[in-house]
Amino acid sequence: MRVFLTGATGFIGSRVLRELLGAGHQVLGLTRSEVGERWLKEAGATAHRGALEDADSLARGAAQADAVIHTAFDHDFSRFAENCEKDGRVIGAMADALLGSDRPLVITSSTGIGKTRPGEPAVEQAVDWRHPLPRIAGERAGAEAANRGVSVAVVRLPQVHDTERQGLISPFIAVSRARGVSAYVGDGANRWPAVHVDDAARLYRLALERHEAGARYHAVAEEGVSLRHIAELVGAGLGLPVVSLAPGEAADHFGWLAPFVAMDMLASSAWTRARLNWTPTGPDLVSDLKAMNY
Repeated sequence: MRVFLTGATGFIGSRVLRELLGAGHQVLGLTRSEVGERWLKEAGATAHRGALEDADSLARGAAQADAVIHTAFDHDFSRFAENCEKDGRVIGAMADALLGSDRPLVITSSTGIGKTRPGEPAVEQAVDWRHPLPRIAGERAGAEAANRGVSVAVVRLPQVHDTERQGLISPFIAVSRARGVSAYVGDGANRWPAVHVDDAARLYRLALERHEAGARYHAVAEEGVSLRHIAELVGAGLGLPVVSLAPGEAADHFGWLAPFVAMDMLASSAWTRARLNWTPTGPDLVSDLKAMNY
């Protein structure tokens, strides 16, 4: 297939690019720069100039492809809600280009959206349409596109990691370095799910090749690692003390990250593994946090 891939030069998208090319697909990769164009060409892909702020450029890319995988996202988390709304508009623009066809559109969301009951793991079949997590905007846009006849599937991500980046844990590390302590809230028993970036990339490819309209997949290798354990690993890596904060202290310490640090985001991938025969093989989160260069 000829696949239009947004985020093709990014942390996750670049691994998806490698997966797709390795499986014999052609890739039209979104980039906003000449540097990105050169990188994509050297990688064996075709470059498409555009940006998330330019919906028309994304629609043109989608119109040229047999399928779309959307991994791009504006990771300025200080404007998280605004960027999630922008993501919804991006999905809508690409969906417009796919109307009247059965060409797959694989979009990205968060595993948290599938959590409906406290203490129980998020699951693929669930969608909490009232979830406070702003990434619900992307799922809404995907559902609206599906209602119009577009063949949409969703890959939901946990903390995606290697030894360079670890999702929300990367800004957690930055806060810890700046504050001089590695902190968690309360007893730190709340949990974050995780997956190695290469396992996530393979799941995107499988979600495309075995495309099932309306399916939601969880790229979860580990259902949950406690925030206390994460804080202890970060503290050891940075050589900082590890402390517990009262809930009222979290906002001052963590800033925009505070709501996430308090969330219990346990998530399952049992259905995904069975449906796509997907078995994660990459290093676990603890291994990568221990192996990284702080």
